[in-house]
Amino acid sequence: MIISAMTQLTTTHKSNQLNTDVIEEILSAVTSIEYGSVEVVIHDGRVVQIECRKKIRLNQSKPNRKTLEP
Repeated sequence: MIISAMTQLTTTHKSNQLNTDVIEEILSAVTSIEYGSVEVVIHDGRVVQIECRKKIRLNQSKPNRKTLEP
């Protein structure tokens, strides 16, 4: 799956072809999170920012769950 995504990224617009560093950063962001999202910000056809939002899922059904107290 990762290799096919990498192939798709490298075969985009020939004049604005993504370099290997950008592809590696995107793949690193995607593989570093279990839950969340990765947003790639593009300006003038160039990747200028990669945002990674990691979500932490708490299992509410476990009896020893952690609770926040004031």
